[in-house]
Amino acid sequence: MNGILTLDEFIIQRQTEFDYSTGEFSRILRDIGFAGKVVHREVNKAGLVEILGKTGTTNVQGEEVQKLDEYANNRFIEALRFGGECAGVCSEENETFIAFDDKNSIDSKYVIAMDPLDGSSNIDVNVSVGTIFTIYRRKSGFLGKPCQLEDFLQRGTSQVAAGYIIYGSSTMLVYTAGHGVNGFTLDPSIGEFCLSHPKIRIPKKGVFYSYNHGNYTKFDDSIRNYVDHCFKETVNGTSYGYRYVGSMVADIHRNLLKGGIFMYPKTSDAVNGKLRLVYECNPMAFIVEQAGGRATNGHQRIMEIEPKELHQRTPIFIGSEDMVLEVESFL
Repeated sequence: MNGILTLDEFIIQRQTEFDYSTGEFSRILRDIGFAGKVVHREVNKAGLVEILGKTGTTNVQGEEVQKLDEYANNRFIEALRFGGECAGVCSEENETFIAFDDKNSIDSKYVIAMDPLDGSSNIDVNVSVGTIFTIYRRKSGFLGKPCQLEDFLQRGTSQVAAGYIIYGSSTMLVYTAGHGVNGFTLDPSIGEFCLSHPKIRIPKKGVFYSYNHGNYTKFDDSIRNYVDHCFKETVNGTSYGYRYVGSMVADIHRNLLKGGIFMYPKTSDAVNGKLRLVYECNPMAFIVEQAGGRATNGHQRIMEIEPKELHQRTPIFIGSEDMVLEVESFL
């Protein structure tokens, strides 16, 4: 155990870096870590406990809800509600935000926006999925009143912290609180997230490009031209490599560590893009920027977009700085 630093220990050591280091923020991160462990356990035995497949319902996005979507959503909401340090939650799976009105939560200073199980359609074929989360400090005040919609509709530049949990060959929690990016791998033998990837930096120039090739004919000419360029491009004699998992967490996690670009442009049938600004693009943009990368909608920095609604969508180009600048030059 010598030299192992757990997530809880790391948070306590770094607490003075937070603008409001009163302990509540640290406990929220620990609550998220706890819920992640519970979801990790179920993801790893999903086929045995009959929580694979669809529920037969659709969410507010019009997407079919997987059983594990529902399970993960409930576990994270429960952990944050009973933790008492979070005033409310906005989730991909719920039409509107959920305000916690119990005595402990109502005066809490923070709200959470999340995608509880990104890429959940992959779970039936045993492909990596993930959780995305972001933490905001309330704007509406906290004097005995429930949180309000305005608390969630903040620009990404107001994020206090953001992170993701990837459930793959190992389970990792990666987060930033505005002072760099650190990754923690879950050690099942002790049930703790342990620091495994300190001070993550994304390579300035990568070789991987990730996008849904099934949408190629629906892209604007400028995007098709860039994709064709990637097919021919080399870096130091190495050809660009096409990699696409279909889980934003998994694709960005690979590119964060290896270097590359993840793209989900607008298409002819999704003119505003597909991915959600508040709880998918903003947290991922915060992480990638803190690691030295770049995230835009092709014309504007993701974290400077003013959100107008909880489930607002946006195109996104995110990853190694040089590669994002490169695609912007095509636009």
